[in-house]
Amino acid sequence: MVRALIETFPHAVEVHDGPDRKRRWRLKEMLVARMRLRGAEELEALEPGITALEAQGDQREANALSSLRDGLLAALPPTAARAAEADTDAMLEAHGVAARPGPFVQIDPGMAEAVAHALKGPWLLRFSYSGRAREVEPYGILIGARHYLVAKQTGDDAVLRHFRLDRMIDVEATQTPFARDPKFRLAAHAARAFGSYQAEEEHGEVVLWFSEQAADRAADWRFHPTQSSQHFADGRLEVRFTASGWLEMAWHLLSWGDSVEVVSPDGLRMLLADPQRNGDVLL
Repeated sequence: MVRALIETFPHAVEVHDGPDRKRRWRLKEMLVARMRLRGAEELEALEPGITALEAQGDQREANALSSLRDGLLAALPPTAARAAEADTDAMLEAHGVAARPGPFVQIDPGMAEAVAHALKGPWLLRFSYSGRAREVEPYGILIGARHYLVAKQTGDDAVLRHFRLDRMIDVEATQTPFARDPKFRLAAHAARAFGSYQAEEEHGEVVLWFSEQAADRAADWRFHPTQSSQHFADGRLEVRFTASGWLEMAWHLLSWGDSVEVVSPDGLRMLLADPQRNGDVLL
């Protein structure tokens, strides 16, 4: 019984051998037990994140947040924990998060663990991609409709490349360290794209005009971190930002129908001109 307690809570049990040759065990007060938990409020903040990660197929991160949630529940008195769980379930239903149908690409948990281990090292990462063996310096993960690994191939020209996680095979984190570029910032790199896909040849200014009827609704959207906007005298709204990824832009802009006009770039405007003919937009 005591051995099971020590194995389960190794940091919470102190063992003392007294001068009378008797062994005594004492349960230490854990700092987490003195946290001023408000119960449902903390859990309400965690649950949507767990559900969203599971919906994206990111089971590794979902499991980590679930473990944190369970630790918070364990620190609450039983009656408060039961009430918190009930309140959280109701809040999830109210926010429409409990069941969100839709397709997503599932990520193998073992592969996700190997990538996470390499990123924390940082260690070189090996895998097979498009039929070729790769060895890369991993820099981060871009999460979107598809998940991409941002990395530099060893022996390459130091160009950052993107690899779709669902297409990476036989992923292995090595024990070979590498020196990360200290100037690299994942947020700045991600801002070069509209979504998670980047194409250097597409990078440039995007100008969108929204109709008078859609202007107020469009003004509530943040299309990109670099965006600026202005209202015209006739009620239309102009939105400008700098990014690449025309295909993901087209996926989103199709939902606005005739309410949006692409002023530039020409490539994006042509992609949306005939979505039935440009099948890539719909796939």
